[in-house]
Amino acid sequence: MKNLLKLMLTSVLAVLLLAACGGNAADDKPKENETNTENAANEETEFPVTLTDAVGNEVTIEEAPTKVVSMIPSNTEILFGLDLANEVVGVSDYDDYPAEAAEKEKIGAMEFNVEAIIALDPDIVFGHESAYGMSEEGYQQIRDAGISVFVVKNALNFEETYETIETIGKATGKTKEASEIINEMQAKVDEVIAKVKDVKAKKTVFVETSPAPEIYTPGANTFTQELLGLVGAENVAADQEGWVQMDPEEIIKRNPDVIVVMYDYIDTAVEDVYARDGFDTITAIKEKAVVQVDENITSRQGPRLAEGLEAFAKAIYPEAFGE
Repeated sequence: MKNLLKLMLTSVLAVLLLAACGGNAADDKPKENETNTENAANEETEFPVTLTDAVGNEVTIEEAPTKVVSMIPSNTEILFGLDLANEVVGVSDYDDYPAEAAEKEKIGAMEFNVEAIIALDPDIVFGHESAYGMSEEGYQQIRDAGISVFVVKNALNFEETYETIETIGKATGKTKEASEIINEMQAKVDEVIAKVKDVKAKKTVFVETSPAPEIYTPGANTFTQELLGLVGAENVAADQEGWVQMDPEEIIKRNPDVIVVMYDYIDTAVEDVYARDGFDTITAIKEKAVVQVDENITSRQGPRLAEGLEAFAKAIYPEAFGE
């Protein structure tokens, strides 16, 4: 039942992400880092500060918050990265990184517990655009209780992830720490791109985010598409929009060089892919190139996303990393 709920949540969040984003497709070419973190590092937040959130609300924060609630794992990872472990008093049921986050008071998931959040008496609640449409009434109840709510934007790419980290840094008085995180991420991204740029034989990739019988894969306008583009790989589902279900026959037809499995709630996930009827004709199966990658570091829009890029690159081009 727990695995089923996790799968349902992943699918729903994917649909919500597509609906909320509506932006341009991620560029398949490596991008230069644009966030001006050097200036940000030299600008300490002066409170009160007013910031506009993802749903257009102007949120005024009178002073650096001492009690914070996070509604989604990516926000939590950013907050902990900003050295706000002591200030975080509540997190969602799915927050599991760092380990200390799992010990915080749980406030629910997509159906969060408004009363529990209000009882924690936080200075600010960091929500997320991906689930806002289904929870708008609950968010308003929190506001009506006199608690500030800041809805964090769905990041479509690395640049928007950097902006998210910078914004949360401003909201919490941690601009210096935010700049340090961004600089480290940019350095890792540049390192990964440098290692794969000379790969001569570009590979085609199928990314599987849920198992048979309902196999889902990310196409255009997804973070996964940008990750693949940055490492110089071709997404065989790039002609599709968002997260789509794909029949096994179609996967066989598209014949990927590599299959990346992005779920871990089935212990035999990789073995199951190898055992599918008809898949023995796929290059990835013949070459033993079915690789499992940690979904959390490749989908959470936070500090570990650069590690996710490296994990993708190693799965597709292990030779570029001496593996």
